[in-house]
Amino acid sequence: MNGPPAENTFGAGAKENRFFPSLGNHDWRTPGLEPHLQYFALPGNERYYDVSWGPVDVFVVDSDSHEPDGITGDSAQAKWLKDALAKADGPWKLVFMHHPPYSSGDHGSSTELRWPYAEWGATAVIAGHDHHYERVETGDMLYIVNGLGGYPKPYGIKDPLDGSAVRFNEDYGAMRVQATAERLELQFVTRSGKVVDTIERTR
Repeated sequence: MNGPPAENTFGAGAKENRFFPSLGNHDWRTPGLEPHLQYFALPGNERYYDVSWGPVDVFVVDSDSHEPDGITGDSAQAKWLKDALAKADGPWKLVFMHHPPYSSGDHGSSTELRWPYAEWGATAVIAGHDHHYERVETGDMLYIVNGLGGYPKPYGIKDPLDGSAVRFNEDYGAMRVQATAERLELQFVTRSGKVVDTIERTR
């Protein structure tokens, strides 16, 4: 960290970190990521890092073009991800980032982020940026866009990409992830409790 974390603004906080953010375009609007680096205490260089949570290994990627170590498939950051995925021994490996490699939404796909995730051993790639929900399955990889967390409003959805199986922009919601060593379940659930999509993987 570059300085002490923010204290007492919202209380003492949890004793164990349960929040692992991925950087996006709004974060990079602040000089040197100062608020992010001062507030959070994250692994690695705090821009991209990995963390294990039970049977799930999570790899957080900085997908913004301002990332000093690059965002293309031959960048230093991509090499880190390839190596980290190879070292991880959990049954499920989820890659999180802000900009989606595949999206039928208003912003569209960030094609420079179409790295060989399946070849490197990832289970799924989960992103945001576009304010809708979408499941895309292409190249033996599961891609999820989940940008319905809130403000300002859901975005429109354009012509579906090849491999786009589910699209939704009618209400806000969140992902629910449940995992054991043998089974992974990913669900998108609206704020009213409606289950829009369920994805199951077993080993």
